[in-house]
Amino acid sequence: MADEIVNRVAQSSLITFDLEEHYPKGERKTLDLSQWLEQGFILREKEFRTALKNFDFSAYKDSYVALYCSTEALLPAWANLLVTSHLQHIAKQVIWGTLEELEIAIFQSLIDAIDPTPFEGKPVIIKGCADKSIPASAYVALVQKLQPYVKSLMYGEACSSVPLYKK
Repeated sequence: MADEIVNRVAQSSLITFDLEEHYPKGERKTLDLSQWLEQGFILREKEFRTALKNFDFSAYKDSYVALYCSTEALLPAWANLLVTSHLQHIAKQVIWGTLEELEIAIFQSLIDAIDPTPFEGKPVIIKGCADKSIPASAYVALVQKLQPYVKSLMYGEACSSVPLYKK
């Protein structure tokens, strides 16, 4: 049958990598250190340690946490480290920064853990048009991770892609 429609994309060896499929589950939360400071600005070590010891961190279980201080307090470097030590076995990941920086860190960890060898010598398309808020830096990191291994790298959809790299 000469008029038969053939899906050449489905028959090709093209691999679609969809970052959205790898979107890590878990709530993203913030934790403001100023709540443990006197008047939001003064850190008194003994009181700070006691407040952390008595604080219920269970609300952060299995969450991704961005630590920050909403005031302009000058905190000693160990303050955020001490809070992190309380979250270490509760939260999935803890960073110092904003929710946006947290998302970047989450995806960087995810991309660092990818084994690129299954993509060796194959054409790969990085799927675009993601519904979730995947940071642009995740796509940049993914290109750097995959490019040394792939035969070709594209971005978009199989029907409408932008070539990025070809060996």
